[in-house]
Amino acid sequence: MNPGRPITEEDFQAYVDHALDERRQEEVEEYLSTHPDAARRVAAYAAQRQALRAALAPIAEEPVPDRLNLARLIEARQHRQAHSWLSAPGAGLWRNIAAAVALVLIGGAGGWSMHGITAGKASMNPESMLTQEAMDNYRVYAADAVRPVEMHAGEQEQLLRWVSQRLDRKVAVPDLSASGYRFMGGRLVATAHGPGAMFFYDDSSGNRIAMLVRPMKQDGDAPMTEHQKDDVGGVTWCNRGMGYSLVADASAQALHPLADEARRQLRTKI
Repeated sequence: MNPGRPITEEDFQAYVDHALDERRQEEVEEYLSTHPDAARRVAAYAAQRQALRAALAPIAEEPVPDRLNLARLIEARQHRQAHSWLSAPGAGLWRNIAAAVALVLIGGAGGWSMHGITAGKASMNPESMLTQEAMDNYRVYAADAVRPVEMHAGEQEQLLRWVSQRLDRKVAVPDLSASGYRFMGGRLVATAHGPGAMFFYDDSSGNRIAMLVRPMKQDGDAPMTEHQKDDVGGVTWCNRGMGYSLVADASAQALHPLADEARRQLRTKI
């Protein structure tokens, strides 16, 4: 990639699809950290991608029906063309009309399916949206064996100064070592509500947990709530207008004591 090349919509799509090389990914992430509107759009792309994947996963696992076998489809299509009015002389116009109608129908169906996804997201409360953002980012970065964080634990002071500046709020990290979790470091991430900070911890077995932090739209507090989506659990709360979501490949119930300790420490640090 050429350094300084403008960030484009194609880069956003490739970023969501994890198709960028490491250098370009860093450039896109840096751009998103300073362009909240673009970050919100990319977060929406990621959420839609995840929703479609979850919705289509059961279908993808089903065996292909015999009637959809490729050889049979080709044979049937050739038979129809040989006996169809669309193959008659002068039928090119009608083929174009039929294709246009098909595109309209497909576009309408696709638009309605995305309407359902968008409507479902809009109906989520602020804490649920924060949890979903934490889970989405956790799935992306927790499995990264090479670079789950941008700045490591040894750079904690610089990391906190960086993310506090980006979020325009003082940010702190809890010490969970007494609970068996070592602080690994953190990074900036894109969410549908602007940039957030994500901090990672791991235990002696390599199990990772993460905490997403970002400002909420309204100042104030919100009690802890537990969330579970497939194998990923989360505990989310708000304190003085800052939202926190602790997530991991574990049950929300198992995470609750860690979340309690994190909240206790953060109340005294901020």
